[in-house]
Amino acid sequence: IINHKMDISVVVPLYNEEESLPELYAWIERVMKANGFSYEVIFVNDGSTDRSWQIIEELSRKSDTVHGIKFRRNYGKSPALYCGFEKAQGDVVITMDADLQDSPDEIPELYRMITEDGYDLVSGWKKKRYDPLSKTIPTKIFNATARKVSGIKNLHDFNCGLKAYKMDVVKNIEVYGEMHRYIPYLAKNAGFKKIGEKVVQHQARKFGKTKFGGLNRFFNGYLDLISLWFLSAFGVKPMHFFGLLGSLMFVIGFFAAVAVGAYKLYALWHDMPYRLVTDSPYFFIALTMMILGTLLFLSGFLGELISRNAPGRNHYNIEKDIDDRLA
Repeated sequence: IINHKMDISVVVPLYNEEESLPELYAWIERVMKANGFSYEVIFVNDGSTDRSWQIIEELSRKSDTVHGIKFRRNYGKSPALYCGFEKAQGDVVITMDADLQDSPDEIPELYRMITEDGYDLVSGWKKKRYDPLSKTIPTKIFNATARKVSGIKNLHDFNCGLKAYKMDVVKNIEVYGEMHRYIPYLAKNAGFKKIGEKVVQHQARKFGKTKFGGLNRFFNGYLDLISLWFLSAFGVKPMHFFGLLGSLMFVIGFFAAVAVGAYKLYALWHDMPYRLVTDSPYFFIALTMMILGTLLFLSGFLGELISRNAPGRNHYNIEKDIDDRLA
């Protein structure tokens, strides 16, 4: 049983943000004290090459609310969030970027929406953005696709760094690769259905420049979304996808091959001119479809064997358990 020791854990992944860290922490501290929250701030240094870690160490010496995690190299935002979530102890977990574009003034309302309105997750929506077009245009297209695929129709900004979570959410999802873009989708797949959104203030970047390229995020985001959809739909039953598709291709190929053979027999029977079966391109197309169908079916079979022997095949998120024997 997790012992929640405070109201809020703020998780801040960062990479080369030395200029903004003192101002960001002072801003968070001011908001927390004004609202009487007990809190901790977890800075996750994702392999920064500037003085970011030294500044985190200085802040931790001045305040016991500051904690830090330092990666030996740059792993990415998802691993940073994963490690921050593991360390978090607050009843509500807030994530925000370190570049001062996310406003800590939003924290009290995000906290209220989780604790009073009963949301499992609240995602920020930067309705008015100060990002370059190379970032905003791919983001709009990406969010429209993510809404369609995930079925979470009320979110406009899946990738907003400013989010609030119940403690149970961050302890029951696994953020890996570059899946931080789809945390609401991961939460939904884990059984957390009450996902809300709040319009948040987006600040212009004060120091440095954005660390993310628009086109790179665009293509990687779509590939990750397809992967997540596939794992969600067929992760524990791969035969339902590969077996069905393979069987369909095999059957079509088989009947196409039969049709090619039947046409030759018809021509022979009626003394019509004919050519060898192997001279027909349709025969090779049919044969290829049968081979591909067989390979897909075997892929589904192997996937089933792997899934059946996976250590987490019977891991389920149980919200409550009433058992008189525990009394």
